[in-house]
Amino acid sequence: MSVRPFVPWPDRRLRSPAAPVAAVTDEIRAIWDDMVETMYAMPGVGLAAPQIGVMLRLAVVDGSGGAGGRGVIRLANPEILHSSVKLRAHEEASPNLPGVSARLSRPRAVTVRYLDETGAQVDGEFVGLEATSVQHQIDHLNGRMYFDRLSKVKRDMLLRRARKLGG
Repeated sequence: MSVRPFVPWPDRRLRSPAAPVAAVTDEIRAIWDDMVETMYAMPGVGLAAPQIGVMLRLAVVDGSGGAGGRGVIRLANPEILHSSVKLRAHEEASPNLPGVSARLSRPRAVTVRYLDETGAQVDGEFVGLEATSVQHQIDHLNGRMYFDRLSKVKRDMLLRRARKLGG
């Protein structure tokens, strides 16, 4: 396992949809292991494979907040089946564009179909921080960044601020 470097914004891989995973293999599990190490090194609560330059529909999420949670969830080919009407606001950021963040509202709960680490298809329920993180990662897998959900004015301000921070 190793910590992998992040693809810097505006690398076009961050704007490209990731390819589906054909099967969960030892190679896929090794990528997930690196993603978990990289996520914890950030530190963060989720990571999508394109963020580290791997153009596959893979994500990891750990919104458990420590003891008592379910820990890391490995997802291949995640797709949202159902979203709650009730929204939850959360400050979101990305290591691909460090130093800036934005408060977004997303569905508070989602049902997601994905392949787990055994290759089994799972319909998982995610609530709160886990739901926010899963949705954020699926955006990455679809070639979207969190700031794409902002108004044009707010998005332009955030990107200007990021450019100033970057030198």
